[in-house]
Amino acid sequence: MLSVGVNGATVSQVSQRHEIRRQQIYAWRYELRRKGLLGPDDTALFLPVDIPALPPGPLEPCTSEANSALIEVVLRNSRSLRVDAHLDPAVLTRLIQAVEAA
Repeated sequence: MLSVGVNGATVSQVSQRHEIRRQQIYAWRYELRRKGLLGPDDTALFLPVDIPALPPGPLEPCTSEANSALIEVVLRNSRSLRVDAHLDPAVLTRLIQAVEAA
């Protein structure tokens, strides 16, 4: 795993390695700082989460933004997830399990 600041890794290197935009890393840092969760050394470790494939079956997508609403799930480890209120319960369960195991 490659993390910003670890072994001299830059934001650009980490973003390329994990196929995300550099701005996403800066946004995560900003959000952590805003919530008072960024450590005193101004570094954060972002871990990849591997979510197993879902069993076959139809998922009900939101058909419009008007039907979309976010809910926040606060986990035992003080982490939180913000997800669409219409997210399939099986998907949400797997996501919670993956985040709690990380």
